Amino acid sequence: MLIIGIAGGRGSGKTTVVRKIVEALPKDSVAVVPPDAYYYDNGHLSLEDKDKINFDHPNSIEWNLLNHHIKMLKNGHEIKMPTYSYVDCARGNETFLIRPPEVVIIEGILILTNPELRSPIDIKLFVSTDSNDRLIRFLRRDISERGRTYEEALTHYDKFVKLMHQQFIEPAKQYANGITPQGGKNKVAIDIVVSRIKLTLGKNKSLS
Repeated sequence: MLIIGIAGGRGSGKTTVVRKIVEALPKDSVAVVPPDAYYYDNGHLSLEDKDKINFDHPNSIEWNLLNHHIKMLKNGHEIKMPTYSYVDCARGNETFLIRPPEVVIIEGILILTNPELRSPIDIKLFVSTDSNDRLIRFLRRDISERGRTYEEALTHYDKFVKLMHQQFIEPAKQYANGITPQGGKNKVAIDIVVSRIKLTLGKNKSLS
């Protein structure tokens, strides 16, 4: 099994990079595990307290469960990945069954901040995008997907996203094996990653 980690700030284009990698690989050969699914369940909190949750701080993620699931997949066991709603700040009743694939992609802003999670990742990428571009994408997403007004989204960005990016996400770039600028627009970088994956998968099959 090949494990790939794709990190970067909010709005950097990580999801687009992941989608293009998945599209370039054989069907059913890859599973995507987003740490966003492993946020702690805060559905019991009041609306006021929910608005104070800092989703960009490492302590917001249940790392023990995420790391346990990655180990299970690597050892050939299926997992039931949780689901999470940003709107309700709660875990869903449904889970996603993931069987051990040839490739696991872990995509999220904080994945390189956790030493235990970094350990089994074979390829660590950091998607680097201009801060203004990231801000624009974040605002659009926050307004359309989470129902915030422009002012609320901008306040949230200044209070949480920007500070946490500077404190945790950007410094974790030092652990990346490669930096991918321009996000999903960087076709050359994505092609290189896909070629590396296919080469590794080919070697693994020849040894089996």
